[in-house]
Amino acid sequence: MRFQDKVVVVTGAGSGIGRATARLFAEEGASVVAADLGETVEATVAGLHSAVAVRMDAGDEGDVERLVSLACERFGGLDVFYANAGVSGGAEGIFDSSAELWVEVLRVNLIGPAMAIKHAAPRIVERGGGAILCTASVAGLRSGAGGPAYSASKAGVINLVQTAAQQLATSNVRVNAICPGLIETGMTQRAFDYAREAGKEDKLGQLNPLRRAGAPEEIARVALFLASDDASYVNGQAWVVDGGLSSSHPVTRQLFGKTAF
Repeated sequence: MRFQDKVVVVTGAGSGIGRATARLFAEEGASVVAADLGETVEATVAGLHSAVAVRMDAGDEGDVERLVSLACERFGGLDVFYANAGVSGGAEGIFDSSAELWVEVLRVNLIGPAMAIKHAAPRIVERGGGAILCTASVAGLRSGAGGPAYSASKAGVINLVQTAAQQLATSNVRVNAICPGLIETGMTQRAFDYAREAGKEDKLGQLNPLRRAGAPEEIARVALFLASDDASYVNGQAWVVDGGLSSSHPVTRQLFGKTAF
């Protein structure tokens, strides 16, 4: 019960990583505000002891400010904010992407977390400190794991948490990012469904050393660690959780000795 008497906000909580994290926070004693643009967020809080679902746009500053205020009014304060919501922006290349697509991806994926930090940090300070988490991606580390707009937005998130950690020096508010690899979420569901229908599920995640995709719960457990006092000396970092994908430049075949696996 690492989060007993703590208040936690999770955006993008309608499915995938956000849902798994919100429910795990609740299991460890937190009062949870689960937020998402879609109605599926209601199912996330079903059966939880102290949780509320909120429909909101994570890229809209007014919605983010109201979300923070609701958490404080409903549960008496705020200890952890997990800015997890994001959009993929599709797979269009630079020369096929419109300015409108770039604006929307950056609005949700980068400006949203910035507004979360802006409005959540002062309220967390009022509680004596806590943690802010943002979902970045291995796509933010180097090319090859996402479309240009998505990758650029996630690279921005990594720099954002570094900058925020510095600007919140002495506040006792830690700011970190998580960089997931290939995880089965609402964003990637079509690819997973297609692979299963085609009998190619074993190909998912084949470029990382573990040779598999990840589960939302595997990201959620890292999120809880980073938000907890167990990570009290971790600040301004981007934690990669990708099965080893980013440990090397991905190739289609890896060799061990003279045997290909």
